[in-house]
Amino acid sequence: MTGHVITRLRVEAELPEGRELTLALVTDLHNGPWEDVENELRRSDAILLVGDLVNRHRKGYELSRRFLEEAPKLAPVFYSIGNHERKFRDMDVFWPLIHGSDAVLLDNRYVSFHGFWLGGLSSRVPRGDVDAGVVERMAREKGFHLLMCHHPEYYPRYVKGHGIELTVSGHAHGGQVCICGRGLYAPGQGLFPKLTSGFYDQGHLLVSRGMTNSSWAPRLWDPLELILLTLVPRKTQ
Repeated sequence: MTGHVITRLRVEAELPEGRELTLALVTDLHNGPWEDVENELRRSDAILLVGDLVNRHRKGYELSRRFLEEAPKLAPVFYSIGNHERKFRDMDVFWPLIHGSDAVLLDNRYVSFHGFWLGGLSSRVPRGDVDAGVVERMAREKGFHLLMCHHPEYYPRYVKGHGIELTVSGHAHGGQVCICGRGLYAPGQGLFPKLTSGFYDQGHLLVSRGMTNSSWAPRLWDPLELILLTLVPRKTQ
């Protein structure tokens, strides 16, 4: 399966600078190709790399390295950590590539970007737990909060109800095989997952289908996806 469907979405947000911002959500690239969406990335105000840039199931990271080199030349890149980064066999080499790139690593931390707060809740460390303190710390900041969290299944336990207006995720691969709009399986959720694609919880959680298929299982009726999310200044009454 090659080529990416472009999904364009709009969300109202408190943006003090008063202009629209378009964010490209790059999830689950898994050392795969991305050149077909390069122009879309270039036209974005920022690229949100929401985990799994590498593929832990295969050797090599050439396309991932190239993304870290080339994408920041197109737009500012913010990178949060997924499960493939945590378990990647060459991560001792890849970590220095991340830190040496122009991407902003949001490994359980947050920054201010164009007047709103942008953070990353990282995948749990092997045999460890989720460091969810960043959620409460970020939520205490006044303004609009956007959290990158690779795992949608983290949302109900660690994010929901903590004052984060929007969380963006991937990891579910759209449910892998879609029948009648329903996915059959997602890592972290098992059979008939509930959080696979689109908005949930009244728009507070957005899940991307992801940009490649890293699984041994086939991916059917489930297009590869780049989401272009436009934040629109909320109209005052």
